[in-house]
Amino acid sequence: MPKMKTNKSVAKRVRVTARGKLLRNKAGAGHLKSRKSPKRLRGLRKATTVPKAFAKHAKRLMGI
Repeated sequence: MPKMKTNKSVAKRVRVTARGKLLRNKAGAGHLKSRKSPKRLRGLRKATTVPKAFAKHAKRLMGI
């Protein structure tokens, strides 16, 4: 049986913590920043965890 290929689109967007949780960057900080408050932009800089419902699927795609 051949090796499972890593889904690169998921691998570029998600990283795995030491305990096996998945972290992703928040959407919405790419452009149109002048209308967003500084507080909102600070919050968008921080990474957040991937929900459990998708984490199982994403791990399978990444071959973990």
